[in-house]
Amino acid sequence: MRWDPQQYARYAGERGRPFVDLVNRVGADAPRRAVDLGCGPGELTALLAQRWPDAIVEGIDSSPEMIEAAAARQGGRLSFRVGDVRRWTPAPDTDVIVTNATLQWVPEHRELLASWSAALHPGGWLAMQVPGNFGAPSHTLMRSLAESARWRDALHDVLRHDDAVAEPGDYANLLLAAGLAADVWETTYLHVLPGADPVLDWVRGTGLRPVLAALSDTDAADFSAEYAALLRAAYPRTEAGTLFAFRRIFAVGHRE
Repeated sequence: MRWDPQQYARYAGERGRPFVDLVNRVGADAPRRAVDLGCGPGELTALLAQRWPDAIVEGIDSSPEMIEAAAARQGGRLSFRVGDVRRWTPAPDTDVIVTNATLQWVPEHRELLASWSAALHPGGWLAMQVPGNFGAPSHTLMRSLAESARWRDALHDVLRHDDAVAEPGDYANLLLAAGLAADVWETTYLHVLPGADPVLDWVRGTGLRPVLAALSDTDAADFSAEYAALLRAAYPRTEAGTLFAFRRIFAVGHRE
């Protein structure tokens, strides 16, 4: 599945706020190495390098397109590379692990979190954030349309939103079982999006990508048009813009 850094960046401010809120709860003073797993185009990873200028900061992402975009920010102690989070293991000097809006794409991410938590040495931090809006109209309408008579054959098993993430209590129990102090919470951001079909534009950069990748250009355009009509009814436009509620789940673990 190819990613489009420019499309993803169209709502960079809204997408970046959960990252900032997450990292603000990480209390590391002078980490030796901080790793951003699923770094995307790298602008948020660069914030880690600004916060901890003496740390080695790595950004890792499975998308060559995202890493190509991130390469413009590389320099000094900040670097980026293509990699699969499922095969990543922390180096001995890794003091901070951050993964933001990535693990919802990884079915076995609970096992990964348990492994990374167990690998943290005293003083280490693990911070993760995943979207918790898979029951919102933006996703339920996408699933119902994909399961309709016209699209079910082409899109069979493309979407797995029902079990993409766990609930906050599950993540808290996972961190606690690993012997970490756990700070877990959820937030619903209410974004005011401009434009004619802004919710469609938003999901084009993330959740809709597997659908678009599975269809021809013509079919992708037809699916998008049907989906856009459903979204306009579910998220009516106001004079100020379109209100888009987005629930996020956060978990920070610390080995004291």
